[in-house]
Amino acid sequence: MKKRTTIIFILCITMASFGQSSMETDKLQIKELIIKSFDEIWSELNSKNIDKYYTKDFLLLEHGEVWNNDTIAKYLDNAKLRKPNPKRENKIEIIEIKVANGMAWVAYHNYATFSTDNTITRKAHWLESATAISTPNGWKLQMLHSTRIKND
Repeated sequence: MKKRTTIIFILCITMASFGQSSMETDKLQIKELIIKSFDEIWSELNSKNIDKYYTKDFLLLEHGEVWNNDTIAKYLDNAKLRKPNPKRENKIEIIEIKVANGMAWVAYHNYATFSTDNTITRKAHWLESATAISTPNGWKLQMLHSTRIKND
């Protein structure tokens, strides 16, 4: 009976630690998803990467506007035509990530520095939250809510 109880106890501990490990892996993937989506969509102005990071029904809520993937693609394609095209560098500071049942939400600060010819032309700061879902192709963002923060 003692052996049986010990084995059950060891199995429970092992499963709990596996669950924590899986949770930490998910959190790392969510953080990478946020960072890479801003780098590969918004910094590169690359509308082809939308499907890589956003679900088909993705919504961006920013400053009173609702954008979908088509709206974002049109914006990016038009932005590419403007010259000179400033370089955008992103810095993401994660506040918190919660993961449960194939869904996640994340809160973070998003800082962007825009420069042309190695001269900073603008800095921006947003407080953002996003939801993501686990898909057969990995995590994808389903919704992003963005609030602009005034620069000092």
